[in-house]
Amino acid sequence: MIFWKFLLLFPLLTLAFSHQPFDSHHLPRPLIIEYPEHAEPRFKELEEEELKLRCTSWRFSVEANNVNPWKTIPEECGEYVKDYVTGRAYGVDLERVSNDAGLYAKSVGLSGDGKDVWIFDVDDTLLSNLPYYADHGYGLEVFDQLQFDKWVEKGMSPAIKSSLKLYEEVLGLGFKVFLLTGRSEGKRGVTIENLINAGFRDWHKLILRDANDQGKLATIFKSEKRGEMEKEGYRILGNSGDQWSDLLGSSMSIRSFKLPNPMYYIP
Repeated sequence: MIFWKFLLLFPLLTLAFSHQPFDSHHLPRPLIIEYPEHAEPRFKELEEEELKLRCTSWRFSVEANNVNPWKTIPEECGEYVKDYVTGRAYGVDLERVSNDAGLYAKSVGLSGDGKDVWIFDVDDTLLSNLPYYADHGYGLEVFDQLQFDKWVEKGMSPAIKSSLKLYEEVLGLGFKVFLLTGRSEGKRGVTIENLINAGFRDWHKLILRDANDQGKLATIFKSEKRGEMEKEGYRILGNSGDQWSDLLGSSMSIRSFKLPNPMYYIP
């Protein structure tokens, strides 16, 4: 072993005691340590995992209503949100909310006087607007009311299946169903048609924004409409919505159920 070490060091010693100019080509090869070929892809995997964790953390803050108000999703989380809402995870989360709401609905003892109410929001609570947001970056673009209205006028929003299941369960239990949406009164006809085509029927009342409600924050508008229900003697026992503004404010329901939505925020 010592002999072989001497052979490796001999060229260096020769150069050290000579008066010749240093020439790196005289050194034994190789002297450069080469990293394995898989090192760079592995490093990239770690970066992608860190980004996924950060975007998951951001989505958690959004759902907990710790981040508000916000206009668009973080640019670096575009692919993450797309993968979430188009993949299995979003569907599982929707099912979880509907299952929990269903268990609660079954546990409530209704009065039998027809005054026990469950409220549903419409957009991204009963009807999915994923086809629209697929063309608008899944939340990367600032919301455009005119473009969204054009989508609504098509009346093509599919049902969120887990919400349809809950809707039918609630009706079957004897709740009065109120649909409370931020859509304008001018969208009543196409909204009714879309809901029926998607499988939703037998609601008690569909409430939209009229001329006096334009410009109001959703939290205020929906609080006022819930207050009117209470004045008419209704008891609001359940409320389902994808925005916190569907659920918070005054005249709140006994229990509220927030559906996931990391694509946009409505105050």
